[in-house]
Amino acid sequence: MEGGIKCSANYVPLSPISFLERSALVYRDRPSVVYGNILHTWGQTLERCTRLASALAQLGISRGDVVAALAPNIPAMYELHFGVPMAGAVLCTLNIRHDSAMVSILLKHSDAKIIFVDYQLVHVAKGAIDKLSKTRTNIPLLVLIPESDQSSPDFCNLPSGSLEYESLLGRGKLNFEIRRPKDEWDPISLNYTSGTTSRPKGVIYSHRGAYLNSLAALILNEMGPMPVYLWCVPMFHCNGWCLTWAVAALGGTNVCQRNVTAKGIFTCIYQHQVTHMGGAPTVLNMIVNAPENDRRPLPGKVVVMTGAAPPPSQVLFKMEELGFNIAHAYGLTETYGPGTVCSWKPEWDSLPRHEQAKLKARQGLQHIGMEELDVKDPVTMKSVPCDAKTMGEVMFRGNTVMNGYLKDNKATKDAFESGWFHSGDLAIRHPDGYIEIKDRAKDIIISGGENISTIEVESVLFRHPDVLEAAIVGRPDEYWGETPCAFVKLKDGCNASAEDIIKFCRGRLPHYMAPRTVIFEDLPKTSTGKVQKYVLREKAKAMGSLSKNSTSKL
Repeated sequence: MEGGIKCSANYVPLSPISFLERSALVYRDRPSVVYGNILHTWGQTLERCTRLASALAQLGISRGDVVAALAPNIPAMYELHFGVPMAGAVLCTLNIRHDSAMVSILLKHSDAKIIFVDYQLVHVAKGAIDKLSKTRTNIPLLVLIPESDQSSPDFCNLPSGSLEYESLLGRGKLNFEIRRPKDEWDPISLNYTSGTTSRPKGVIYSHRGAYLNSLAALILNEMGPMPVYLWCVPMFHCNGWCLTWAVAALGGTNVCQRNVTAKGIFTCIYQHQVTHMGGAPTVLNMIVNAPENDRRPLPGKVVVMTGAAPPPSQVLFKMEELGFNIAHAYGLTETYGPGTVCSWKPEWDSLPRHEQAKLKARQGLQHIGMEELDVKDPVTMKSVPCDAKTMGEVMFRGNTVMNGYLKDNKATKDAFESGWFHSGDLAIRHPDGYIEIKDRAKDIIISGGENISTIEVESVLFRHPDVLEAAIVGRPDEYWGETPCAFVKLKDGCNASAEDIIKFCRGRLPHYMAPRTVIFEDLPKTSTGKVQKYVLREKAKAMGSLSKNSTSKL
């Protein structure tokens, strides 16, 4: 059609940077970041991020360079989410639970030029840099982030030339010209997958995808102007499910906390009048099982977005009883975090509470920023029927799907086969179209030719009054091929036996789905709350094949 002219007047590459700039105008004197005795306003946050971008440019950071960060949910980590992109660089947030060996691998793979490191994690970063220096001459410059009340950080034994965060900001200029993306598909961040099964892959996010998923996050979190968001989701994980940028869009307040505890969560909610927060089901489980003396009354409605792993319906039910309103989302690192939302329908309000909890535990449909969601047979690429029983692979298509994997064209091509992003998750579709995750493709248990959903068995285990945490994996069996093996952590003061657990499951599941083995121990998890099932599978495998019920206290 004639008559249109694409120019700077009607086309600007989308970028979350604009969220900060606008909030610094509209909400200039309102609190942006709260952490202990630290309180910054949106005007101050823009100034600090501009100085950070300027300082990075002075250090030689150019467009497309990678700047890494190894830090918990503290103000500096929040500022890096804007300051690094404003310098034209790519932010690579690293898992704070990684050891020096893994950090070294990721620094090498990402070619990071600088790494910002929290003072508590300096030993990890120093070990990683020492390993790197043995194989290459170009090693990242280390910038130390001290605790807010430390005026003179200890630089003993740090690599030569290391800098300190506040001093670096002091070098920056407020008149720095922000380096906006030339193309909205330019990378804004690099996120490494949790690595629950293999070496993590580097997932590339674009300015466009981050912008769109941030706006979608506001909608699925039911956020209005000036929300107060409590940081429980690690900012290093999918950039905090894109809430690092999203909260800025509405001039909200970011309540930071270094460590996540039930007592800390209740205290922060009460003290700062928190309206929104997020957390994996493990965080929800922590809240519902908090001792009475750790709890504080909620000042009002608190919306909690949960995801990362399918939440047991029983945990959702208990959260609602405490006064929290759950927004259940599902996604992957490759979908910028949330890719779906279980949108609530008013006609469900009249259903019994346990039925409501089951409905809310489903993963729902694509959120407004994702173009398409489907459950397909990965071989034929045909959609599965909406019969609530036929399993297929969850697939996505849209603007909030990653650009691809860094330096891994084959993995990228495989992930995008047939024009869809293949998640590797298995699900069913209900008659209303809502999907329900049944398992990871690698986690499904095949026992005597029957498919067993570990998630379904786990949901029953969570209903046992003595069970705090539970996970199911397959255990080799000479006759059945494999049988369900339960790893269970009991609540304090409880002493259910393996026989109790097995009997409880057999009363609520088909016999073949009930665990044959129960092992009592703490569950290994990733920093995002996902149980490391590959670790449990190795333990189950090492136990050998037994034909009778067994239990082990580890």
